[in-house]
Amino acid sequence: MIRWLKNLIAHNWELKIISLVLAFILWITLVPEEKTFSVKTISVALETYNLPSDFELVEKPPATIDVTIKAPNRLIGQITPNNVFVKLNLEKASLLQEEYPINASMVSLPPGAEVIRISPNKVYLKLEKSKEMAMEISPTLVGVLDQRYQINKIEVFPTKVTVRGPESRLKPKDKVRTSPIDISSLTQTTEFEADLILPRPELRLASSITKARVRITVEEKQADLPVPKKK
Repeated sequence: MIRWLKNLIAHNWELKIISLVLAFILWITLVPEEKTFSVKTISVALETYNLPSDFELVEKPPATIDVTIKAPNRLIGQITPNNVFVKLNLEKASLLQEEYPINASMVSLPPGAEVIRISPNKVYLKLEKSKEMAMEISPTLVGVLDQRYQINKIEVFPTKVTVRGPESRLKPKDKVRTSPIDISSLTQTTEFEADLILPRPELRLASSITKARVRITVEEKQADLPVPKKK
């Protein structure tokens, strides 16, 4: 029996291999693309949305998530980070929760594709209560005034601005600075418009005010009068 099988396989083995290759090519040709699938893994953007207005995101989750996708061959080449998104809904987020699961229902895919794997399948983030505070605006002066002149007064309009951000990032002694104002060429009272610079990147202005007017009153120094001689 064994000898018969060996003879069967060895007989015209070249033709058998050629037939097998032709059969495979024919199968590939006749099977519709819709029934042949491929798998690919791409890094896609992780988006958060519906964050409650009284919360601040102080520790953000990773910017991207690796998603393994299965799709028909005709579609797999069209799947890119430009048309696949992972969206995390924070509508029900709380201050106590720091771990959030990521599942297939959060992945936006082209029709016909499906999620095979997500990595990581959970992300960590931290929320904090949002707070507003009125901060004093402090002008930033650079340069050295000509020695013949002196600054008599510095006025800022407005004097304060409302800042919003995470509760722990707002400090009572914080001030909002202006962009640098060069005083080295001043010889008279001059008014400047300067951008506002917040003390920390996590903070933001709570109103439409983004600039301040700074009026610097400059006067020429009075010449020293001679001291009268005693008689």
